[in-house]
Amino acid sequence: MTNEITQRYAQGMFELAKEEKSVEEKKKQAESILETMNTCPDFALFLRAVKVTKQEKYELIDRIFQKAVDHDMCSFMKLIIEKGRSYYMQGIMEDYVKLANEDLGIELAEVVSARKLSAQDMQTIGEALVRKTNKKVVLKNKIDPSVIGGIRVTMANSVTDATISAKIERMRSALLKGGRA
Repeated sequence: MTNEITQRYAQGMFELAKEEKSVEEKKKQAESILETMNTCPDFALFLRAVKVTKQEKYELIDRIFQKAVDHDMCSFMKLIIEKGRSYYMQGIMEDYVKLANEDLGIELAEVVSARKLSAQDMQTIGEALVRKTNKKVVLKNKIDPSVIGGIRVTMANSVTDATISAKIERMRSALLKGGRA
């Protein structure tokens, strides 16, 4: 949900964190907020509700996040509410995490496989990606039985598809064109 509003607020928080040398700490806090929003959709609905007063929203933020995030992050969330931007809270936090990852040299990668990969497999893939990019890589394993076997790695604007379903599709296309597989 990246747009001009989410980017502007995220940039403001990023600049403050950079100034205070707390980019990584604020990133962890933003991820914690995102985790709450993803696991408890009612929280996001509550923040967006027009019949809920700003004061009630502030109190909820204090109750939920007082021990999980620092004063600056709580104040930032309250500012978002004060400015009537509650709808954009998740996008703002996502954009902040992207800015922080870029600053910290962290690249996110999604590994799609037919079954859950072992820790050893994920480590091997991660090490290969680190060698390829010279960046710290954070992997997420997504399960998709339709790939049949193999893996598909998506990182930034790059997709490496070594799945059996992709190989079958390439063979099918080659056969339909009259070529060789």
